Amino acid sequence: MKISDADTQFLESLRCQVRGYRFHNWARTFSSQPRFYLAPTTEQEIVRIVRIARIYSMTVKPIGSGHSPSDIACTDSIMLNMDKMNHVLAHDAQACTATVEGGMRLHELHNVLWQRNMALSTLGSISDQSIAGALATATHGTGINYSDLSAMVVELTLVDGRGHVRTCNTETDSDLFAAARCSLGALGVITRVTVQCEPAFWLHAVQEPARLGPVLDNLFEVIGSAEHVRVWWFPHSDNAVVWRANRTQRRQRTNPESFVRDRLYGFHVYQLQLLKARVWPDNIPALSREHFARRFDRRLEWVDQGFRVFNFDCLFPQYVNEWSVPVERAADALRALQAWVDGEEQKRSGVRVHFPVEIRFVQRNDVWLSPAYNQDVCYIGVIMYRPYHRPVPYKRYWSAYEDIMRAHGGRPHWAKAHKMYFHELQQRYPRFLDFARVRRDCDPDNIFVNDYLLRHVLPPGEAQRSDAQIAADQARL
Repeated sequence: MKISDADTQFLESLRCQVRGYRFHNWARTFSSQPRFYLAPTTEQEIVRIVRIARIYSMTVKPIGSGHSPSDIACTDSIMLNMDKMNHVLAHDAQACTATVEGGMRLHELHNVLWQRNMALSTLGSISDQSIAGALATATHGTGINYSDLSAMVVELTLVDGRGHVRTCNTETDSDLFAAARCSLGALGVITRVTVQCEPAFWLHAVQEPARLGPVLDNLFEVIGSAEHVRVWWFPHSDNAVVWRANRTQRRQRTNPESFVRDRLYGFHVYQLQLLKARVWPDNIPALSREHFARRFDRRLEWVDQGFRVFNFDCLFPQYVNEWSVPVERAADALRALQAWVDGEEQKRSGVRVHFPVEIRFVQRNDVWLSPAYNQDVCYIGVIMYRPYHRPVPYKRYWSAYEDIMRAHGGRPHWAKAHKMYFHELQQRYPRFLDFARVRRDCDPDNIFVNDYLLRHVLPPGEAQRSDAQIAADQARL
């Protein structure tokens, strides 16, 4: 059906890029070319966009920063840039809550909250994402007594696939609330979010070298040794770093980074070394040991605003995979991964992997699709850098890693490109079919469906994708 002149004029009025715009995620591992790339400014504009999409059998996909290392944000139809919907709508100093529009970036939110003597209790490694995008995939930080960002939401509003504006919380439309706090973008366009905060705080961080073996032997002691604990393991060795952070009243003490050591050598020289390692991969184990010795084999200590301590530089583009496992199975999963890496190093054509493997801990919650649903978890993240955006081999590593995670009860992080599909996800997530029911209610015409959701969330019979399409998707991953 041809789009009417009035609807075309409306869509064109919101276009934020010239025709032919191509979207790339941050790592430039996935891309798409939307027919319309729009920047709405109000909830009612989004309502009209959704209704137009429904009339003309188009789809809608809102994006934030595009930081997810998968195709979860991709579409060839209508893409919504939510950056203009970034306003503070309300705050309650007594309840320590703030309501903001869904397009507000986390780094904007930190400043907004700090001005009001509030802060999010925990964060991930970066703050480029929008608040709606971050909770859509249960973005997490670390701290066994702190859950993920989705669990901090106390109310949200979305525009569903019928163009209806729906507000939900634990008392109003509670099933929608349980599903929408980690929605994968499948239920609608999130326009408003109320988050539970705490009084603004400073963090005292201490980072120390360690050995992975003793860390795993005493893992629960390590996990409980601070409010927030993160471990980095350097594959092809037993080297590790333990980072601990606690709330403090101490004076600010800046991060003792060195431009030469951490920026010049740790970024630019390392990227060049990894470029060379594409040709000589046997250099990778030595690089891991070299960088540990020169950059991480020392104690560091600093004090700063909480959000500044939580965040750090993720260097250059990368392939990333991350799964959670029940915390009681984490040590065994990591030992199995270490044994596999060590075994590959002994093979002439074995896999060589980049550092670090990042190990974080998250408290259980009641968000239906959160990887921490009903269990305390350990997230284990693996990485392969793409020096100067060049590809590197990673699929054998990913395959072995995912097999190990599966064997230890793992659930994939939704933002990552992974190979767990409908029937297996149904087994791992007790409320997965309930989520599917809510999705059908919110989006009966599949307005918000893209390849990622077809691959992972829709039942195989409902997906209506050819064998060739499925094979092509699996080959890309």
